[in-house]
Formats: sequence, structure tokens, C-alpha cells
Amino acid sequence: MGIQEITLDRLDPAGFIAQKSRELSAAVGEGFAVNALSGGVDSSVVTALGHKALGSRLKTYFIDNGIMRKDEPAQIAAQFRSIGIPIEIVDAKDRFFAALKGLSDPEEKREAITQTFYKDVFGELVKRSKARILLQGTIFTDVEETVAGVKRQHNILSQLGIDTVEQFGYEVVEPLIELRKPGVRKVGEALGLPLDMYNRPPFPGPALAARVIGEVTPARVALVREATAIVEEELAGSGAFQYLAILHEDRVTGIRDGKRDYGSQIEVRCWESKDAKTAAPTRLDYDILQKIAARMTSEVPGVVSVTYNITSKPTSTIEAV
Repeated sequence: MGIQEITLDRLDPAGFIAQKSRELSAAVGEGFAVNALSGGVDSSVVTALGHKALGSRLKTYFIDNGIMRKDEPAQIAAQFRSIGIPIEIVDAKDRFFAALKGLSDPEEKREAITQTFYKDVFGELVKRSKARILLQGTIFTDVEETVAGVKRQHNILSQLGIDTVEQFGYEVVEPLIELRKPGVRKVGEALGLPLDMYNRPPFPGPALAARVIGEVTPARVALVREATAIVEEELAGSGAFQYLAILHEDRVTGIRDGKRDYGSQIEVRCWESKDAKTAAPTRLDYDILQKIAARMTSEVPGVVSVTYNITSKPTSTIEAV
């Protein structure tokens, strides 16, 4: 791949931060850079690292694409403002849903998100801010899975031969690309981020679009958003690496109030992993699974069936799409 991984046992977080700060400062010079904050671990750490290196020369945006978790834009922006990092929220929901309309193929959906994010939304923001560089929280696992053909991560560009300056009008810089998730967490800790910022369960770049099998519509995202909130609330104390809810495409037959109810099916996944390269399903207590199922079918409109994934990665993957 041409990228040398920095393994956890070789990582010196303070030295890494100092080196990347020098590199970022040199790359940006007297100009400006921009970055997108999603609230995930990688984007949070690259935001903190970028502001440490560049200060006011970095402009951070939260792109409200309509496919984030419940109340996430306002909560994440407030959290970062509380530690002295200003955030501007950009409402781009209509653009993303328009780009995703009619698409059901996973790779087509990822490409639609990529083009909308980098070309349409960020292309305009870069021009407006007169920035030359976009900072991005790509990590080693993103590149590895894309190059191996497992799935195209939406943030992989130059590694696929995409010239971002030519296509989008700016350079993409990826300070965390040599690290896997455990290393990113160590850097976040060393940067002084609160525990709940650098230790959150991973969240995919395509957000809830990666958890909707089939077409991504506002109504289907709203459903999986509510299901996600229940899973995250119930499994927050599990100690698992990651836990999530997936909305299946086919509707299934159920029974409600003694009558047939033709509704939606939610799949719950919960993973044990160290680096996301391999993973095993958490052996959750059956009472917890039953509670999740009961809440889903009573609190999320239209859900009549809940399943639990028991397949390891490989052959399964952590996310569904």
C-alpha cells in the first residue's frame, strides 16, 4: 500500500503529535486549512490535532448530512466549543438525500456520499474559506480494507489514484493514516480530549447510510436512528468494541394486537475486537437481547422483528454496507 503502519507498541503519542504538528504547520504555511468533524473518534482526534498545530488557521465544519445519530450535530458542536474549538454546522441534508435517491447498491451509495461530500459540499466551503488543504481522519484500516477490496471506504481517495486537487480543487492531508483505532485513541488521550470523545465506539464515515440495507431515505434513516439510540443506550456498559443497529431491506410478517403486521426488521450487532481487522460477536446475556427486542418493537414505529448477528469477522464485517 505504500503506507507504513505505526503499531501500538511502537507508538509514542507525544512524539507523534509533535511530528504531525510540524508537518501540518509546514504544509499549510501562512494559509488556511479546513476539516470536517463527525464526532467519531478519528475525526475528533484529527480536529484536536489540527487545532493544536494550526490554531485559527483551521476552520472546522460539522456537515449535517441527515444521516447522523440522534441529536448529534448540536451535541458534538457544543462539546467541542466547550473545549475551545469553534465549530460551524452546515445543513446539507437535502443534498445528500438527493444524491442517494434511488440507490441500493452499497458501492453506489458510498460513491454518492463521496462525491456529495468532497465535490459539492466541501468544494464550496473550501472556495469560501480560501483554504488549500482539507484535513481528514483516514486511518490505516480504512486504506487496508479498500485496497483489499473488502469495501470502498468513502474517505479513500489518493490511494485509488484520485487526484483531489484536480477533481475537487484542494489537497487532502491525512495525519492519522499510519494508525489503527487503538493508536488513534492513545493520541486523543495525549491531546487531552475527554474520555467520551476519544473512547467512543467507532462510527462509519457514511454514518447511518452504512446501516440501511437498500435505499437510504429520510424515513428509513429516521427508523434506524431510533433503533441505534436504543442499542447504544442498552449496550453502553457492555465494554464491547462496537455495537449497532441495521435496518434490513425486506419487510417481514409480524403480529400486533392479534392482527398481521407487515413491518421492518432490525439486526443488532455487537463486537469484540482490538483493531477492527478481525472481530467476534459479543456473547450478550439473553435478558439484554430480549430487552432490546422489546424496546425496538414497542418504541420504534413499524419494527416487528429483531435479530442478533452471531457471525465473526471474517466472514462477516462490522458494518453491513
